[in-house]
Amino acid sequence: MRRFWLIFAQTVTVSLALLFVVSTLKPEWLGKRGGYPSIVALQESFGNGEPVLAATSYREAAKKALPSVVHIFTSQQIKVPRHPLLDDPIFRHFFGDRPDGDAPDSTQRNSGLGSGVIVSANGYILTNYHVVEAADQIEVALNDGRSLKARVVGSDPDTDLAVLQVQAEKGQELKLPAITFGQMNNIGVGDVTLAIGNPFGVGQTVTMGIVSALGRSHLGINTFENFIQTDAAINPGNSGGALIDSQGNLIGINTAIYSRSGGSLGIGFAIPVSTAKSVMEQIILTGTVTRGWIGVEAQEITAELAESFNLPDTDGALIAGVMRGSPADAAGIRPGDILLAVADRPAKDPQVMLDLIADLKPGDTVPFKLRREKTLIEAKVKIGKRPAQPRERE
Repeated sequence: MRRFWLIFAQTVTVSLALLFVVSTLKPEWLGKRGGYPSIVALQESFGNGEPVLAATSYREAAKKALPSVVHIFTSQQIKVPRHPLLDDPIFRHFFGDRPDGDAPDSTQRNSGLGSGVIVSANGYILTNYHVVEAADQIEVALNDGRSLKARVVGSDPDTDLAVLQVQAEKGQELKLPAITFGQMNNIGVGDVTLAIGNPFGVGQTVTMGIVSALGRSHLGINTFENFIQTDAAINPGNSGGALIDSQGNLIGINTAIYSRSGGSLGIGFAIPVSTAKSVMEQIILTGTVTRGWIGVEAQEITAELAESFNLPDTDGALIAGVMRGSPADAAGIRPGDILLAVADRPAKDPQVMLDLIADLKPGDTVPFKLRREKTLIEAKVKIGKRPAQPRERE
């Protein structure tokens, strides 16, 4: 009996020693992925052993899009007022009359630069409104070295977009390399982006980054905002240039940067290709962009306002003012009302409200859901046409 227990004890000892060695050196033999127990259930990916390589070059994407991006040079004649001292009698007494003392205000030409994107082979070019704003001469430099005069077909200050058209010189055929438009539903945060333009006038330049965010708004840059945010370097002179994907397709028009110094800090904004295309088509078709309007001034509902008005939440837009004789005035909307929905689509804040109304067709009658004091009401509003808004720039 004693011999049996001795054999049993030796067998158990050897088995435990073997189990310890195997679990330490070859845990996968026991169906484990490591020597330590898992704290939480993890979802892991298992490859076939071959490394996944990122694209080492975006040469083909740049090669595809570069011919479609142009440099835009603008000039504007401005009046330079006479120096006020020239009209001061005391100054004239001591220093005499200068030859130009009685001359009228002089003029000089201011120049500017930017970028643009060729959108059709017959000469249409998409750029930013602020690139060509107030310019009386516009010249477009193509990638092949040609320079052509351009005219403004139409512009939309609310989205900071403008459409130009160039024409071939006499005896020449105008055949331009149009860019390929991408699809916004194929774009996601983290996708590679390339920004093409003419920063600081140094010449055509390509920078690389990723999509940092989509749907950026409330930035105070444009009236209607739905920006693509990217960390691809965008600098002065890039405005109006192309933001493309890794396949060389247009996904945005470079418009603005966030910067304290004037240079790129990795926060750039581009107008999505979906917005740019819609505005461009309206401008080419009619020369302008038509949007809905009801004539109200709205403000955001803060937590403090919601508490003072005894509101259940901060959703909606507080109507701060109603223009006399406007569609909203005719429909009975009053200051103090809270707009909750436009045509059954929630208006969570004033920016969303503005976008929803702008998308409506002038002349249509649309239901607006409002909260007046503690009562929910519905107003039928006949949509008007949004008047042209003067663009204010610092």
